[in-house]
Order: sequence, then structure tokens, then C-alpha cells
Amino acid sequence: MQSSQAISSNFKSISRLEIPGGGQVSVSGNYAYIGHIPNKNQLGTSILDISNPKAPKIVSQIFLDDPESHSHKARVIGDLLYVNSERNMTPIGRRADELPGVKARLSKEFGREPNHAELALALNVREQDIPMVEAAQKQPYKNGGFKVYDISDKGNPKLITHQCTGGIGVHRFDVDGNYAYISTEMNGFLGNILVIYDVSNPVKPVETARWWMPGQHQAAGEKSNWSGRRNRLHHALRFGDELWAGLWHGGVGVIDVKDISNPKTLGIYNYHPPFPEPSHTFMPLEKTINGRRIAVAIDEEDHAHDAEELDRRKGRPHGCLWVFDVTDLKAIKPLSIYEVSELDSPWSRATPGRFGAHQFQEQRKGTMVFCTWFAGGLRAVDVGNPLSPREAGFYIPAPAENRAAPQTNDVFVDDNNLIYTIDRYAGLDILEFTA
Repeated sequence: MQSSQAISSNFKSISRLEIPGGGQVSVSGNYAYIGHIPNKNQLGTSILDISNPKAPKIVSQIFLDDPESHSHKARVIGDLLYVNSERNMTPIGRRADELPGVKARLSKEFGREPNHAELALALNVREQDIPMVEAAQKQPYKNGGFKVYDISDKGNPKLITHQCTGGIGVHRFDVDGNYAYISTEMNGFLGNILVIYDVSNPVKPVETARWWMPGQHQAAGEKSNWSGRRNRLHHALRFGDELWAGLWHGGVGVIDVKDISNPKTLGIYNYHPPFPEPSHTFMPLEKTINGRRIAVAIDEEDHAHDAEELDRRKGRPHGCLWVFDVTDLKAIKPLSIYEVSELDSPWSRATPGRFGAHQFQEQRKGTMVFCTWFAGGLRAVDVGNPLSPREAGFYIPAPAENRAAPQTNDVFVDDNNLIYTIDRYAGLDILEFTA
């Protein structure tokens, strides 16, 4: 039975703002910043006054002048706003990443080039979408990178630099007062890699270093043992002298950046296969537990569901939250996983949409992890016992107008422990955790 109202346990709604859907929400002081999912109005970023969290107000919005691009991520350091610039996906979304590998496999199987109908069948997409994907792959994209805005006047953001990168541009990233840790495609590499920029002078970022998984630097002769862009950096977060990275179908990894000019791999753990959903975010807890260093990772439920896709994926595990023992980074050990049952959301099988994990807050708050779960809403998970994660609450918003299911996408916890969560389609919720 579906509901037109939010469903919650141990969360209190402070307010809701009906705003276009977002890929990321960040909070700094009395302002929230939303990076918007690609949309017909080419809205890139919204700046909100949240000094009264019961009545958030839009202060200003940044619109894009390039219909090929989106800026769905946003982070703030002081009076500087950093946003990504990434190429819009084709109608088949991330399945486009699989096209080169599928072409190669079918060519070998058939002894000839596969036609569009055969490619569409193998990818489970429409035949008419294949030419669009092929055309996009042949046409260079020039605007990939990241932008920096001066937001000392929140009502009038001013662009101060657009740092270009390569390929389809920048996805998620981290930034501090000295460096930006950028996940981007670059010429000569297969899939996103880490590029570190010195941003001490934000008007003129300077590339400092690169890090990649062996097999990605194909221009240097490296050979990948995976298909297409399956293994790539989703993004890396800095904690101390380490970067903690989700590596998509390459698992999770930790990178030493004591020498910022020479990043070194400290450890990688890959659980693909057998788990099918890609690794999104990886983060260590603030404190050890029983003398052991503990970390959490979360997968992204990758494909949107339509009726055919749901039928094809029956019995397949959804994206989930992982708990790891990372005391020895050369021997990372999985301890437990946390999953949400399809019975725990009335919209778990609504189409189109996704049900499964996506992201957790990147602000460390003891052992409580706030996880976005697409049609499963927001889940509060206590990992104080690393062998047995415990759900401590949930908040599932009603679907946005004219949508079949909520798609809770990103979450931020501010210094006052208020929780901000954004839907991919529409709606910002400001919540208080009451457990």
C-alpha cells in the first residue's frame, strides 16, 4: 500500500522545500548549497539561506550556458564554491560504459561487427538509442572540469575559474583550503582517475599529482582486466594524510598523501564479484572500536528500474552498507553488511526508479551512519557493533509530484546535527534525528 505522506521512525521533519532534484547537498554556516541533477532549465547550483531551518529560502541560483553539461555536485570552503562540470549522459545512462566491451565480445562471438539491434538486445536498451551513444563517443566534449565561484556575496556568485580536465569531465570530488581531490576522466586514461590540484590560489589551480589503478593508463600501454569503465574512481575523501576511495567495480581503496606530489596505494579490497553493485563511498570512523580501526563503505544501486529491468534482476542483491576492519590496510577485512528489505518501503518496486543504497553523510558522527537508499529513503544505521549494524531510524519521503517513487540521493549532517537530504527528482528535507 502506497502513502502520500512521509513515513518515519525516530526522525522529526523540520521543513521541506520543493526545489528541483539534486545530486549533492552541502552546508556551511547559515547556507546550504545544492548541485542539481541535469534538468531542462539548465539549473546548476542553488544557494539557500537556512538561518531559520524551518523556512529555508533560495538566495541565488546558477544556471549553465552549455546544454551538454551538468553541475550536480557542490562543496564550499570559506567564500569559495566548487562545482563539477560533467557531460550529460545519453538515454541509456551508465550502460554506455559497457558498449565497447559488449561490441568486442559480440564481434568475437559473431566473427563480424554486431548491428544496432544486437547491441541493444545485449545491453537491454532500445535499438534507436545506440546511434546516439556512438555519436556521443565520437564527439569530443570540451567543458569537462570544475568551476570555482566567489560567494562572498551569496546573492551574486561570481565565476573566478573554470579548470578544464578531460573526457566527460568531473564527477564527485573533495576539497580543502589547499587542495582539490578531483575524480575526472583525463586523456590517455580509461575511466575516472584522481587528479590533485593545488587551489591555494583558486584563480589558477595547479595540477599536483595523479593516482590511478593499474590498467587505467592505456596511453602508457597498461592493459585493463575489466570491461569498459567498470573500474574507476568514483571519488576520494581526505582524512588526515589518507584519501579513502570508492573505486566502482574496483572495490575500495586507501591512498597515502603524506607526500602530496606522490600518492601511494596503501590498500585495496574488491568484493566484485560476487556483489553486483559498485562501490560509491568509503570512510573511516572517528575512533577505534575495541582497539580496531573500523571503516564503512556504501554501494550505489546502479541502474534505474523499469518493469523489464526489475524482472531481469529478481534475486539479485541490492546495494548495501559495508563495515570493514581496516586496522591493517594491506589486509582489509569485511566484517558485516547492512541491507534494507523491499518490504521496508512501499515504493521499493515502483517503476521507474531505484531501490537500494547510494550514499552516506561524509561528516563523521561517532558510530551513526545516515544512508540514502533511493526508494528506501534515509536510513540511520548504528555500527557501534561492527559485526552487527543496527537500524536506528528511517525517513522515507513521499514521491515527488508525478513520480512513482522517492529517490533519496544525498545527505549532509551539519554542526547542529540537523540533517539535510535531497531527492533526485525534487525536494529538500531538513530533519532532526530523535533517537
